[in-house]
Amino acid sequence: MDARSDKNAIPLAVDLDGTLIATDLLWEGLFLLLRKNPLYLFLVPVWLFSGPARLKQKLAARIDIDPASLPYRETLIARLREERAAGRQVVLATGTPRKFAEAIAAHLGLFDAVHATDGRHNLTSGRKCAALVATYGDGGFDYAGNSRHDLKCFDVAREAIVVAPDRSAERWRVAHGSELIETPRPTFKTYLKMLRAHQWAKNTLIAVPMVLSHEYLNLGMIAACLFAFVAFSAAASAVYILNDFFDLALDRRHKTKRKRPFASGLLSIPFGLKTAAILILISAVTAAFLPPLFWAALGGYLVMTTAYSLSIKRWLLLDVLVLAGLYTVRILAGAAATGTEVSFWLLAFSIFFFLSLALVKRFVELRQTPDLIVGQRIAGRGYRAEDQEIIAQAGMASAFSSAMVLALYIDSDAVKELFPNPWLVWPVAPIILYLTMRIWILARRDEMHDDPVVFIISDWRSQVIILLGAILLVAAGL
Repeated sequence: MDARSDKNAIPLAVDLDGTLIATDLLWEGLFLLLRKNPLYLFLVPVWLFSGPARLKQKLAARIDIDPASLPYRETLIARLREERAAGRQVVLATGTPRKFAEAIAAHLGLFDAVHATDGRHNLTSGRKCAALVATYGDGGFDYAGNSRHDLKCFDVAREAIVVAPDRSAERWRVAHGSELIETPRPTFKTYLKMLRAHQWAKNTLIAVPMVLSHEYLNLGMIAACLFAFVAFSAAASAVYILNDFFDLALDRRHKTKRKRPFASGLLSIPFGLKTAAILILISAVTAAFLPPLFWAALGGYLVMTTAYSLSIKRWLLLDVLVLAGLYTVRILAGAAATGTEVSFWLLAFSIFFFLSLALVKRFVELRQTPDLIVGQRIAGRGYRAEDQEIIAQAGMASAFSSAMVLALYIDSDAVKELFPNPWLVWPVAPIILYLTMRIWILARRDEMHDDPVVFIISDWRSQVIILLGAILLVAAGL
């Protein structure tokens, strides 16, 4: 028997989580379950107390996965296809519940057998090793894995293939000179995407009350705004991470969101949870330097964003109202941090202006889903194909309402008291109209990103218009 036929006589056992797919189905299953009903949070510890196998069985009984959308390791998949085409037996050996493992095996059509967790036995580490030895014999199989849980299987396998290893698996691989299958690694840009650093620009709204109070050179207020900015940015990034966990399945069906760090598998859910905890800690420590009223604003923001991520984003109209409210909360937080007052005019303008932008976001999502039929909703949203026109009408009406509120404010006695040169404030109204109308026109042309804030940040014309408005306000106050 030649070396090739001898190799083909030895089955190749492949781990699933972290090896065949760039994610962990236990973690994904937990977030799918919580998205289905947050009250399951109180049952999970009870199930876990009975053992991991029991927990996995309960998860599998309550949720389903979409095997077609999972982030597979394509290099490994190609290798397995070659091995099987050459006549080799390929088996899936995983601690994932059998229901999930068999669904994935059926989707790929690559495996001759499936060894997985059942209701009594959690097939990981030593138990998986014992099951493979009992079936194929000591040294009677090769094994592909990625983590410390695979070390015992590596030890008894004839040959080990290490895929995207963690620290323990990498040390084992180096010590034994085993084969390594390279996979994409996260870059600095990956971490920025995880944090949604570009979204931090929204938190500059915190400085609006200070600017409108003409306290540009007040170092105490500037410092308070910087602390508030850090607190809000850290908190927002933490919520974005948690939101990504709940939206993994939806993001993987989206043409651009599927490239997000967690949806693509570049970053793991445990890493994201640790990062979110650190960000919340940073937010809390920074907020401690600010007045208690700011804590209330920050706490309200966290409650609203968490509720939005868990449920409200799927509710018709309430979702865009909450989004507009979240922008306004930032302004209120800035006032609380600096001890300045917020006028009725500013809050009214903020609600209408940001409601228009929120409606743009939903409008673009509908435009970017051209295969929707009448009566069908966008995945994960409360909007249907036939809602497109009414959303556009409401968005434009909100844009004009914001300009109207601004015009009425400019003509009020409050402006005459605040600004020595109030006539310089008047051009701000048409500037706002230009900005919002242009956004809507580009949205109708399908020339805009699904997030108008991201668009404004990257569009030089919008930046020039905003800078011109800021110069006029400063000049009016001199």
